[in-house]
Amino acid sequence: MDDRDRTILTLLQKDAQTPLAQISEAVSLSPSACSRRIQRLEEEGYIARRVAVLDRRLVKLPTTVFVLVRTSRHSGEWLEHFRKAVTAIPEIVEVHRLTGNVDYILKMVLPDVEHYDIVYKRLIGRLELFEMSAYISMETLKAGTEVPTSYA
Repeated sequence: MDDRDRTILTLLQKDAQTPLAQISEAVSLSPSACSRRIQRLEEEGYIARRVAVLDRRLVKLPTTVFVLVRTSRHSGEWLEHFRKAVTAIPEIVEVHRLTGNVDYILKMVLPDVEHYDIVYKRLIGRLELFEMSAYISMETLKAGTEVPTSYA
């Protein structure tokens, strides 16, 4: 991993459809050499996948709700059951296991606040949870998929 690789990764994170000629110029390589680097970065797993980031308002999912979950169960078997349950609900787009007095945080994208109750009922129909608290996002101050490449 060198500075050229990091620049390539940064450019592709901003827009995966950046023309090869533009990336090649930015890193002072021929298009074929640049293409080989991109292929190597994909093969080595630095580029996990290429996705389209949708406009959530246009697809009618403007509302974000964060749900803090506490459970009284912490076995590997329960964790796998939890993982399957949250994976089966498409409105739950992120789930993180936490340290501290809350076990998990879920990020949901919804058409409106009222839809939270529908997702809530689907979730508790699949799992026994100790406590859930929902927090409605009023405004997104920063969001993105880009990560710094300086640590690679």
